[in-house]
Formats: sequence, C-alpha cells, structure tokens
Amino acid sequence: MNKFFDPTRANWRTLQKIASYSYDCGYCNRHVSSNVGYKLGELSDGGGIVLGGLYICPNCQGPTFLSPKHKQYPSPSLGNPVNHVPGNLTALYNEARRCSSQSCYTGAVLLCRKMLMNIAVEQGAKEGLSFLKYVAYLSEQGFIPPNGKHWVDHIRKKGNEATHEISIMEEIDARELLAFTEMLLKFIYEFPNMVTV
Repeated sequence: MNKFFDPTRANWRTLQKIASYSYDCGYCNRHVSSNVGYKLGELSDGGGIVLGGLYICPNCQGPTFLSPKHKQYPSPSLGNPVNHVPGNLTALYNEARRCSSQSCYTGAVLLCRKMLMNIAVEQGAKEGLSFLKYVAYLSEQGFIPPNGKHWVDHIRKKGNEATHEISIMEEIDARELLAFTEMLLKFIYEFPNMVTV
C-alpha cells in the first residue's frame, strides 16, 4: 500500500466513463482494465481518442495516471513477492521494489547491494565486514548457486557504480538486480520451506 494514498478509503466523486485501458496497477499489482476516471483530453479533431488521464483501478480504487506519451504513474513494482523471508529482509526487498515503481532505479540498485550484506548477516556472518567479505561468506557457505557468482559480481559492480560514481541507474539495471535478488531469496528462504522434511 502506498503511504501517500490509502485505496481502501478512496471515495472518488463524479467519475467519468473514459476509453478503456488495460494495465498492471502500481498499488495492488493486479492486471486490470478500467474505463472509469478522468480523461486528460482528446485529439483536436474531436475523434474522442484519449490522450491520457487518471484511471481508477477496479480492484483497489488506486489512481493511475497515464501520460500523453503512455507513461504510467505509478508503474507496477519490478520483481515478485517471496515467501518465508525474515521481516527485515522482506522490508528491504519491498523497498527496492517500490523504488522501481517510482522510477527510482538508482535507489533500487543500492538496496539490492545492501540486501547481499543483510542476507549474509542473517545467515551468520559477523556485522561490520567489508562488502567483499560478505559476498565471499555467501559463496563459501553455499548460499550462492553454482552459476550465480557472476550475478553477485554484477550486483557488486552496479552497486559500486551507483555508490561511488556520478552515475544514474536505468530500468534495466534495477530489473536485472531485482531478478537476481528475488532468485537468491527464493533459493535461500522460499524453496527450502516449500517441502516439509
């Protein structure tokens, strides 16, 4: 739930019927189709083609703005929820996902880097180690899949670039790092808890 908008308390008034638009809601992450909201405008020929507008999600009542260039705000979060993850790691992971929905890709990348350190500590590494030692710990303890070491190195490089250079991360950077972080969380937490021994 967005901290600035509580869709459960929405009471939109004088909504209009507008051209139907299908999208993934940035609040509830459901794929929906809406024809209710406020249109931004029409083409000058009066043909009724909507240039954009504010669409109301039929599932959660969250408002989604569609710009004239078809950019959606908020966009859906990258990544997927992961089960059986400790609360502090879930909070960090969800924060990275929320950053991606607001086009804050540098923030998402930095949080994915931080996730590696926090996962290592959650799995028994001492606090206060260098980032490289946390990565080595995860690898030595078998928490990184055999073909995943280059991904950890990718997170390290992108995280360093975002931290130490005047560099803005792009959506593809956040998408890649969130995908690997999701996989790592599933590998360490979700998959082992899916089967009872």
